[in-house]
Amino acid sequence: MKSMILTAVVAASLSTAAYADGHATANPMVGGAEMFADKTIVENAINSADHTTLVAAVQAAGLVDTLSSEGPFTVFAPVNDAFAALPDGTVETLLMEENKDQLVKILTCHVVAGDVMASALMGMIADDGGVYEVATVGGCTLKAMIEDGMVKIEDESGQVATVTIADVDQSNGVIHVIDTVLLPAM
Repeated sequence: MKSMILTAVVAASLSTAAYADGHATANPMVGGAEMFADKTIVENAINSADHTTLVAAVQAAGLVDTLSSEGPFTVFAPVNDAFAALPDGTVETLLMEENKDQLVKILTCHVVAGDVMASALMGMIADDGGVYEVATVGGCTLKAMIEDGMVKIEDESGQVATVTIADVDQSNGVIHVIDTVLLPAM
């Protein structure tokens, strides 16, 4: 019962795509920009001032066409500060052509096949006893959990990201903004 109540409280606090009078509310603003449900993941990310590093990485990795395709995809989108928190020189090194395979692996570990809204993810977490294993298109296995009323995503190296903005609806999926770059096991 306590788990069901916690899930309901977290769902209410995270769901920014709530419904009122049968109509969806507007998407949340991300990086100072309006996000449009009729635009793709890439089209919206380009407008977010908080995702310029992610957009540059997606372009360098050659993933623009993939993330602009029909999908659907769920993207855990790290903000610029998450990339800046990596060791000095990491981003610059990853953006080099000779490191494209490694960059693709890291970026695709942020992408899940399907359109997974926060309420569905929280239901899966509850159904699996507090931790839900998320398979990514990059072959990584992430662990989703709820801690301190927030959805957290643990990567294969043990780093934990917090979902800071959930349910940014896209024409080809959904974005959940996170505060940490997720890394595959090395």
